[in-house]
Amino acid sequence: MRADARKNRDHLLAVAGTAITEQGVDVSLRDIARRANVGLATLLRHFPTREALLDALLRTNFDELTAKAGELETSSSPEDALVTWLRDCVAWTTEYRGVTVLMAAAIDDTESALHASCVTLRAAGARLLTRAQAAGMARSDIDGADLFALVAALAWLGDQPSLAPRADRLFEVVASAILTTTRSSYAEEERRPRACR
Repeated sequence: MRADARKNRDHLLAVAGTAITEQGVDVSLRDIARRANVGLATLLRHFPTREALLDALLRTNFDELTAKAGELETSSSPEDALVTWLRDCVAWTTEYRGVTVLMAAAIDDTESALHASCVTLRAAGARLLTRAQAAGMARSDIDGADLFALVAALAWLGDQPSLAPRADRLFEVVASAILTTTRSSYAEEERRPRACR
């Protein structure tokens, strides 16, 4: 790709990221093009579909969360690795309003531009879950698909203004339900001011 084409593509992604953060994934492609001071045809030449645009925009985040899962597998206890990754995944998905709906649909749609990234991300979480299950730290009656669905549900809570204040507490409730070990001391530790630790 030529340097000027790469610059234009990067500019479009930056503008799209801002627009989606503000208005959600249903923001008009025409509006994104207008904000970027280009024609819609230019935007579509780089990204022929909304999902292609989202895949390019979110790919770095998908890759980072997948890599983080790999790091946590070797650097943290199975319980902490699972909860840390789950928290990071939920936090990221709330950055782009409405993205969880598209991610959930993309898992089963092999034609979706987001399919491969979503499947890889789900597999990364499933590995952490399986590791925690093997250590007896997570319930055995859930799988990676359930974990992915819980990420979507928790992210949806964060997208709802009236429910967002409950999101952190409900995250702890869900995490406690996933784990077989007691979470009360962990939850208390998380709430304690950093200076007291």
